[in-house]
Amino acid sequence: MEDLGYEQARDELVDVVRRLEAGGTGLEEALALWERGEALADRCTRWLEGARARLDAGTAAADEDDDETDDEDEPEDAPRG
Repeated sequence: MEDLGYEQARDELVDVVRRLEAGGTGLEEALALWERGEALADRCTRWLEGARARLDAGTAAADEDDDETDDEDEPEDAPRG
């Protein structure tokens, strides 16, 4: 499961939901599909949370770089405040 990319996990989850909604499966198969769907949904959530963390880290780093650049643009004897 860990090697699935977001798109792969999402597509498989869509298929699982479609199969469950269509019905016609036995109880054991339906339970197996449900468990697989839960695992896929968890994988998608973790992937998206990881992507959000990377975006937030990149944004924070860019903000820090902008702050440092702004400080470098000011003359050393310029009043601060």
